[in-house]
Amino acid sequence: MNDKVHQLLRKYFIMGSQDCPRDPRVILAEAAEAGITAFQFREKGKGSLEGDEKRALGKELQHICRSHHIPFIVNDDLHLANELDADGIHIGQNDKPAEEVRRLFPDKLIGLSLSNEEELSTSPLSFVDYIGAGPVFSTSTKSDAKRPVGTEWISTLREKHPAMPIVGIGGISPANASSVIKAGADGVSVISAITRADNIASVVDCL
Repeated sequence: MNDKVHQLLRKYFIMGSQDCPRDPRVILAEAAEAGITAFQFREKGKGSLEGDEKRALGKELQHICRSHHIPFIVNDDLHLANELDADGIHIGQNDKPAEEVRRLFPDKLIGLSLSNEEELSTSPLSFVDYIGAGPVFSTSTKSDAKRPVGTEWISTLREKHPAMPIVGIGGISPANASSVIKAGADGVSVISAITRADNIASVVDCL
């Protein structure tokens, strides 16, 4: 499965309605047409939807992903991931343990965020399919983002886990995406680089 995951991570788009200056359905459709390889529904933070509204938007975004054969991944909401039968789940260090998520969803794609050596040493990577490494650069999208770890963290993870699929996250744009790939990541994940782009196709092409 690893070979396929490496490819899926290449252009990984993360978004919730709170990130969008215009209709998130339109943004995702344009990004899908432009060539993103995976999508994570992260409806979280100030101004985000909850309950039925969150579920309804998730269904619509999932439909767009399916029509373009793009995996639909849910950020840390296990109930929603189960309800929508998402293709995967992405969890952070403060979410349910990876072992428990794998037990609940043995066949889904599971990603785990890692920011430092301590997290790496205590994370059971055998239960996850890929690592989200970062924040690589400073980012304003997440109010609770940790300090930037730089591309060196990507290189460290790649050296220690040469076969593990890795996607860089945090402050990535067309201008610096190549440095993340050169450091050893299989792909880059972006939020505002796409949601606030004047020309989404051009941005996706340059990632």
